[in-house]
Parts: sequence; C-alpha cells; structure tokens
Amino acid sequence: MDFKPLASFIDRITSWRIPWAEVLVMHQNDTVFRYRNGYANLEQQTPIGDGAIFNLYSMTKIMTCVAALQLVERGQMLLSDPVSDYLPEYAEMTVKKTLSSGEVRLEEATKAITVRDLFTMTAGFSYDIGSPSIQEAVQSTNGTLPTREFAKALAKEPLLFEPGTHWNYSMCHDVLGALVEVVSGRRFGKYLQEEIIGPLGMNDTAFDLNEEQQTRLIPQYAYNDELDKAIRMDGNGFRVGTDLESGGAGLLSTVSDYALFLSALTGKGTSPEGVRILSPASVELMRTDHLNDLTRGDYSWDHMGGYGYGLGVRTHISKAGSGSLSPLGEFGWSGAAGCVAIIDPDSELTVMYAQHLLNNQEPYVHRRLRNVVYSCL
Repeated sequence: MDFKPLASFIDRITSWRIPWAEVLVMHQNDTVFRYRNGYANLEQQTPIGDGAIFNLYSMTKIMTCVAALQLVERGQMLLSDPVSDYLPEYAEMTVKKTLSSGEVRLEEATKAITVRDLFTMTAGFSYDIGSPSIQEAVQSTNGTLPTREFAKALAKEPLLFEPGTHWNYSMCHDVLGALVEVVSGRRFGKYLQEEIIGPLGMNDTAFDLNEEQQTRLIPQYAYNDELDKAIRMDGNGFRVGTDLESGGAGLLSTVSDYALFLSALTGKGTSPEGVRILSPASVELMRTDHLNDLTRGDYSWDHMGGYGYGLGVRTHISKAGSGSLSPLGEFGWSGAAGCVAIIDPDSELTVMYAQHLLNNQEPYVHRRLRNVVYSCL
C-alpha cells in the first residue's frame, strides 16, 4: 500500500478552499494511514491537531439508523409498522396536492407513514427547519424543543407526497430519533450513549459537550466566492432547540472517535474489540438498496450516480454508473460540513474523512477521495 497520492490529494484541497482536512484509513482492523493538513483556525493560523471536535451533521444519520435497527433486532418494532403505533400524532396526516390548474390543495393522506419510510426518506417530509409549526414549537418550549416535541411539531406540517411514493431528503431521521426515544423509553442521547457510544469506547461523541470538550470544538467556515476566502460561521443551524437531540444532524465528534463506530459496521456489526452493536444480517439489510420504481428517479444527485439508498446510507450498486473504484456494496454517508464515511465490509476497509466547511465542495471532494483511497490499496 502506498498512500502518497492520498496525502497529495489532502494537500491539494487544503491549498485550494478547504481550511483543513483529515483522513483515517483502516484495513483489516489496523490503522494503515492517517494524514491531516490545513488550519483549524484560519485567522490565527492554528494547524489542525489531535482531538479536534467538529459537527458531524448528517453523518449522525448513520448512528440514528443503527440505533433504530437495534430495536428492530430486539423485536420492539418492525419496518412495516405504522409510525403512528408509537407516535400517535402521525395517525392522520395531510398531503399537499397540486391540481392541474396549479392550485395547491390539502387532502387527507391515504397511506400511513411506516417505520421503513423514516429510514428510507420516503415519509413525505421536507427539510424546512423554519416551517411554521416548528418555529411555533420553538417559542412554546422557550427555545428548548426536546426531540419528542420536535416530532409532534413536524406532524402538523402537510406532507409533500403520499408516504412511500417518492424519495426526498428530509427530517425523517430526526423523527426516527424520536421513535427510538419512545420505543426504548430513554432519551435519544442516553440511548445512543448506553447502547453504541459507551460500549464502543467513544469518549468524544455527543449532542452536548462538557467544558473540556468545548475547548476542542474548532471553528467552522463557509467559503465566500465573492471574497474568495473562507469566512467563519460557527453553530449548527439544524439544532433549533437546546434540548433537541437531532437524529438527522446533531452529533459532534472527532476523527478517531467516529472511526470506532464506522469500523464496527465494517466488521458487519462487531468492533475489532468484539463489541457487537448490530448483527451481520442487519448490516446487510442496511446496505441493501431500498429504492424502487416509484422512488429511484428522485434520488438524482449527480455525485450519487451508481449508488442506491439503503437504510440511511448510500450503497454502491453500479460501477458503470458511479465510475467508482470501490466494490459494490460499499456504503456510508456524509455531513453538511464535508465529513464522509466509507464503509466496506467486503474489503475490510473503513475511511473516516473530516473537514469543517459549509458549502463543502462534496461533489468534487468525495468522489475523488474515494477513488484515490482505493487506488492506494
């Protein structure tokens, strides 16, 4: 294995517009390469170092789906169950229907939202965090908006389509977090801590940081094309309540910490130390393509060509379609500030890549990163 090309790639993107980047590669349970470059703090020219904590954003979704799959394994719920069996506010939903005249009318939904719909982004939700019902709930809870109250608020918004009939990237996994909370009888964050984070020895992954961790939370940036430079932009806009443990975008972590979780999935649910968080059967179900004739056309992001969508993850289904050097069945997801997971049980390969830049250049960086990694093996 020669990882010089991967180091060169990291050097190239950090000299371009990514303030800092780090990649960790594990093969057959050993860390075979780790490299970082760039500045954690551009203004002070502080080099990126060990233990940097950053927003995972949507890479939270992978852990949320693992948590929910644990409850499926234990027989506490089924993918086919109506969500309203556990969250009653989803029993009677309305759907926006656009008539031939262009008029938009609200009608009663004829299909029930299922647990599977939450996993697969087919429930009919949007990603409008500023919707009236959510903003009202923020105010009525004095800015706290706990996870369970968030789900109740979202249920007041009309669906964009009948559940199961389209794919739309949305707040499905935030509702899935609330579902885990209700079914398990524990706060979502507590459940993650007790069932995944703690057992795997992850000491720096949480929705809320302690004082020491706060000192390691590094600046976040957004690239400004007009000024041709990255501008500091801290905070997590998806966390609209102080008590909202967002299953879609709320976790913070480090490269080392989240790699522990990803490597357990590469091990088909069991960590190198023997801690089992899922069965191999569940990992297979997770990385199975769940798109169908109704939903496949909606999953049309250019950089996801050749990939299907599983239970909260992209999954490689066509080398011809992707142009990717990774094998079929490679899976994972990414986050709004640019981190990405590559999980590959068949090659026994785990890649944790991190950066902290909104408008993250994902279509450019992630596909190239993946090809460079596999070319180095």
